[in-house]
Amino acid sequence: MDEQAKQSQEIIFSKAVKAGKRIYYMDVKSSRTGEMYLSITESKKVTSGDIDNPTVNFEKHKIFLYKEDFEKFLESLHETVDYIEEHQGKAEPREEFGSDEIKIDVEF
Repeated sequence: MDEQAKQSQEIIFSKAVKAGKRIYYMDVKSSRTGEMYLSITESKKVTSGDIDNPTVNFEKHKIFLYKEDFEKFLESLHETVDYIEEHQGKAEPREEFGSDEIKIDVEF
C-alpha cells in the first residue's frame, strides 16, 4: 500500500458511543484528495455455538458521510428523532456495564 493510500485510511479523530450490545464508532478520515469525511461504524457482539464452547464475532456495518451532506443528514436525523420522541416519548438512558463486569446483589 502506498503512503497516500495509507494516510487516507488513518483515523484523524475518533469518538465511540456505547449503546447496549452495540458500539458506534465515529471516525474522521481523510480521502486521497485530503478531504475529511465521517465514517460511522456500528459494531455488534454476536455469540453463537453452545454454552460450553461459544464463538464470539462482531458484526460491523459502515456508512461514509461527506461534508457536503452533513447539513441534510443532521436535519433528517433531528426530524426523525423528533418524530419518534413525539410518538413514543424520550428514551430513558441505558445503564452501561463493562463487558466483563457482573453485578450481583447478595443479602446475608
